[in-house]
Amino acid sequence: QVQLVESGGGSVQAGGSLTLSCVVSGFTTDVICVEWFRQVPGGEFEGVAAITTTSGIPFYANSLRGRFTISRNRAKRSVSLQMNSLKPEDTATYYCAARSGVCVGLRSSQEFGYWGQGTQVIVSS
Repeated sequence: QVQLVESGGGSVQAGGSLTLSCVVSGFTTDVICVEWFRQVPGGEFEGVAAITTTSGIPFYANSLRGRFTISRNRAKRSVSLQMNSLKPEDTATYYCAARSGVCVGLRSSQEFGYWGQGTQVIVSS
């Protein structure tokens, strides 16, 4: 079955960096759209970045462009999210989500049927 396993969250001071990783398995296709979302307690899912595993074309939330970088490793079937210059407002639980097909931009969380377990990112000031 499809599984998404995340790693890499943690605590960091403002201005620091973290890299999140999402290993995807179980899809019967190589064409997979993986999107990172984040959620604060009581809040909605916010799309952060997305990438198609085959093309590698990235999409970003406008507010995060330039600080966050999404990439994929096709051989390892993993998608990483490099987060630089972190701010306290980046504090959230981060989730990777996947669906078959290409990414065409950031999409609603409701369009993704497969989710990782979430990893917490805490940025202190």
